[in-house]
Parts: sequence; C-alpha cells; structure tokens
Amino acid sequence: MRLGTARFLDACAALDEAAFDADTPLPGWTRRHLAAHVAGNADALGNLVRWAATGEPTPMYASPDERRTGIERGTTMTDAELMNRLNRSATALAAGLDALAPDRWAHEVVTAQGRVLPAGEIPWLRAREVCVHTVDLAVGIGFAAFPEDFLRRLTTEAAAKHGAGSGPAVDLTATDIDHTWRLAGHGEPVVIRAPLADITAYLTGRVAVLPTESGIPAPELGAWL
Repeated sequence: MRLGTARFLDACAALDEAAFDADTPLPGWTRRHLAAHVAGNADALGNLVRWAATGEPTPMYASPDERRTGIERGTTMTDAELMNRLNRSATALAAGLDALAPDRWAHEVVTAQGRVLPAGEIPWLRAREVCVHTVDLAVGIGFAAFPEDFLRRLTTEAAAKHGAGSGPAVDLTATDIDHTWRLAGHGEPVVIRAPLADITAYLTGRVAVLPTESGIPAPELGAWL
C-alpha cells in the first residue's frame, strides 16, 4: 500500500498544470479528476478504519453523490491545493491503520459496493486503487513497475470477477511465472501467453486485446470492478 501510494504521489508531484489537465484513458477524466478521486478514496477508506476501530458503522461515502461531488471539487483546486489534499488524505489513512488495535483487524466493514470484509483487507483495497490508477495517469508507469505478488493477487481477483461469460473460454498463461488463469466460457479456450503485467492490464481493462496463439482476437472484456 505504501509503495503504491508513494509512486502515485510522486507521479502527480512531477506534473505541471498543463499535464494535470490532460486527459487520461478513463473516459471523461483528466489527471486532475484522477488525483481528486484517489484523495477521496483515502478519506473513504479512512471511514472504514474508524468503523473498525469504534464498532460504529461509518460508510465510505455519506451519500451516492458524495464521491462524485468530491471529485468535481478537486478539479477546481490549484495544483498545490490538490497535492496537499492528496498528501493529507494519504497520511491520515496510514496513521489510522497504524493506530488500529490488533483485535480490530478482524472487525467486519462494508465497502461502497456492499461487500462485507474484515478491516484487514483495507490495505489491499488501497494498494489496488493507487497502483491501478498510477497506470491510468499515463506517465510511463505500467503494471510491470509493481511487485509480482501484487500482480498475482490483482490478476486472480480480476479473473474471478469476470466469471463465466457468454464469449469463448480464455486461458491466460503468464510466461514469466508459468501460471495460468482460466475465464470460463464456451468452446475450446482461446489461449493467451504473455507476461504477467500484460495479462493484468488485459483483465483490468487497461489494454483492449492481447495476441492469441491461434490468431483469433482475444475477447473484449466487460467491467471487472
């Protein structure tokens, strides 16, 4: 979590005003939208930390509109203000996690998507957020910049969330670690062999297609999260 957060913050700190205002691969979002979203995510996960610490239900967002309005508010900030918000929110989240008593890590909380999970999963939620969105900044940092254990877990999670689809079955083998994930579907599996980072990008929608052994285009996947 800390490595991914530091990498995201460093990438944002290197941006000038024009670069902050540039579009990202995420439809309708500039880098400024993305930075505001990541800052809001730290605040939202901090609410889950407080829930675990106190036992008092504290949802990630007070209302469905809070996330959207927070992002839009962030886009009106100056570069310095936005970086300050990013740093403050990240520091507060890390401090809250550091202060969480050992017996509270198993306390169940509920994510904005309605998933019930132990507070011990919060660092993973943050790591996933900052690492994927570091790639989305489009500043030359790809998934290959992140540790193998992170990519393995993210790839396994994304593959599971795609679940059984209406398209063809797909076997994805990471050539650098010799591990295969299967997406259920119909017919003989479409076989993809590629580096782990490329498979992670494919399953998380950060690359549209990958080459297949048969030459058949790999199926386009729906949302994974």
